[in-house]
Amino acid sequence: MNDSSSLPTSTRAAPERVFSGRDQAALWFSLGVGLLVMQTGAYLAPAVGARQALWVTVLGSAVGSGLLAWVAWLACASRRSSAQLMHVVYGSGFARLPVLLNVLQLIGWSTFELVIMRDGTRAIVSHSYGVEIGVVWPTLFWGVVALLMIRTSMLTLVRRVIGKIGLPLVIVSLLWLSYQFGVKLDDAGWHALWQGTGDGSMNAFQALDLVIAMPVSWLPLVADYARHSRTGRGAFAGTWIGYGVANVWCYALGVLVVAVIGNDADHFVDLLLFAQGGLVALGLILVDELDNNYGDLYSASVSAQSVWRRVSVHTWGTVLAVLSMAFAMVLPMHSLEPFLLLLSSVFVPLFGVMLGWLLWRPERVEASVIGVRWAPAAVWLIGIGVYHGLAQWAPELGSALPTLALTFVLARVAVRMEVVRWHAA
Repeated sequence: MNDSSSLPTSTRAAPERVFSGRDQAALWFSLGVGLLVMQTGAYLAPAVGARQALWVTVLGSAVGSGLLAWVAWLACASRRSSAQLMHVVYGSGFARLPVLLNVLQLIGWSTFELVIMRDGTRAIVSHSYGVEIGVVWPTLFWGVVALLMIRTSMLTLVRRVIGKIGLPLVIVSLLWLSYQFGVKLDDAGWHALWQGTGDGSMNAFQALDLVIAMPVSWLPLVADYARHSRTGRGAFAGTWIGYGVANVWCYALGVLVVAVIGNDADHFVDLLLFAQGGLVALGLILVDELDNNYGDLYSASVSAQSVWRRVSVHTWGTVLAVLSMAFAMVLPMHSLEPFLLLLSSVFVPLFGVMLGWLLWRPERVEASVIGVRWAPAAVWLIGIGVYHGLAQWAPELGSALPTLALTFVLARVAVRMEVVRWHAA
C-alpha cells in the first residue's frame, strides 16, 4: 500500500530554495578539500606509482563526483533529505537501518576530522614553539568550535562563511602548497615522479576503489544540502564541478608531497611543514576542516531526527559533537583506509539501488510504504555481499564499480516488476 504519510513529519515541510549553482560549487569544493583527502592520496603513490595514481585520481573523482551530482539533482527535484530518500526507496520500516548506519559513519567522519585537526595543531605548536601540548586541549578546542557552529544556521554558514570567506582562503593555501612542492619536484626532476613505480600492494582497480570511496562517503549527505538549491541543473553542476576539482587537486597534492619528501603518509601533516609557508597554509586548511566536521554533524543530526523526531536537530548535533570529541581523544589515524573501504561496501550498493529505483524520475519520490520494500532491501544486502566477495576473491576487478553497476541494474528490474504488478492490480 502506498502511503506518503509514512514519511517523517519533517519531510512534508518544503525546504528553503536559496542555493545557487555557485553556492553548491563553493560548498562542495570546500567540503572536498581536506588533509584526510591529501593523506589518502599519499597512500596511493607508493602502492601503484605516481603516474598511475594521478590517472586513477582523475577517473575516480569524475565517477564519484558524478554520483554525488546525480543524488543532488534528485534531492533538489524532490526536495527531500538523504534520510527521506532512504525512507522512500526502502520503506519507512527498513530505512531505519541505513539511516542508523549513516549516523554511525558520520560520527566516525566527525571523529576523524577532529583527529586530523588535533594532530595538525600539535604539529604546528611543536614546530613553532617546541612544545608538546598533548591530545586533550587541541581536541577540546576544535570540538567546542564545532559545537558552536552546529548551533548556527546551516544556510547562513554556507552562503556567508564558506562561500565568501573560507573558499578564497583554502584556494590560496592549495595554490601555495602546490607551487612549493612543484618547485621542489622540478629541482629534483619531474621524470622521477612520472616514471616511478609502486610496490604492487594495490592494483589499478583497488586504487580506483580508494579514490571513489572519498566522494561515496559524502553520498548520504549531499541531499541534505542540495534540497535547498534553486534549480536541479545548478545542484548537479555545482556539486560535480566543485567536489570533482577539489578531490583531484587534493589527491594529486598528496601524491606530489610524497614524491618530493618520501613515502611517509602516516606523518603527512609533518611533511606539509617542509614547504616554505607551509605553517600558514596548514593552519588555513585546518580551519577549513571545520566545515567538513560541521557537515558531518549536521547531516548526522538530520538523519537521527528523521528517526527519533522528538529530539531537535540542534540537540542531536550537540550530543553527536560530544561523542566525536570523546572518540577523538583515543583514536589513531592508521585505520583510515579500512574505514573508507568499509563505508564504501555499505553505501555504494545502497545508492546504486536508490539511483536505479529513482533514475531520473523524481516523481517516484512521492510514493512510500509504511513497512519494507523487500526488493530494494534485498538488492542492497546482495550488493554488500558482492562488494566484499569481489574484494576477497577477485581483487583485480575492484569492488566499487562492479557492485554499483549490479545493484543499479537489479534495482531497475525490481522497479519495472513493481510497475507491472501495480498495473495488473
